[in-house]
Amino acid sequence: MMIVGLTGGIGSGKSTVAKMFEKLGVPVYDSDHEAKVLMVTSPKIKQGLTQLFGEDAYVEGDLNRKYIASKVFRDKELLQQLNGIVHPVVREHFLQWAAQQSTLYVIQETALIFENNAQDKYDSTILVTAPEEVRTKRIMARDGMDKEAILDRMKNQMQDADKIPLAHFCIENVDLKTTKRKVKQLHAKLLALATKF
Repeated sequence: MMIVGLTGGIGSGKSTVAKMFEKLGVPVYDSDHEAKVLMVTSPKIKQGLTQLFGEDAYVEGDLNRKYIASKVFRDKELLQQLNGIVHPVVREHFLQWAAQQSTLYVIQETALIFENNAQDKYDSTILVTAPEEVRTKRIMARDGMDKEAILDRMKNQMQDADKIPLAHFCIENVDLKTTKRKVKQLHAKLLALATKF
């Protein structure tokens, strides 16, 4: 089975692209969603985050997201430590999930493949891109965040120009109709590649 990593900066629309692959019958593992679940259910993560952020990391067994977000988004080192606790557990969970699938290839949708230098963990990588202006508008509409907060988050991610040479495939996601067509074409390519695994 071939393992494909799907990534893209905040607001690029990687989740939209992931859903298009799902409609074509490809199992997709949503790392962001699963990480949120595991941050509450995994004893290993809970212990690590409590050691890193103190007792305020959890309130009545629930993750204190606002408190943690306020700590990490202006502190790259702390963010790396957080990722160092969460990512290995998510990766292990993903591999267990992948082993239960019976398709030619599976997709792991995850935000920071290239930032974490994790591209070697995948047989193929797909980068979803969109111009910064388009991404900013999408996030403002979706999350109601202000522009400064969005640009803060973008600063924590690599620029698309630096990621494009590292990815096997790129999909620019501006117009949904065009994106859908590109996904179908890429799906055919990936199926052909996956037969070699």
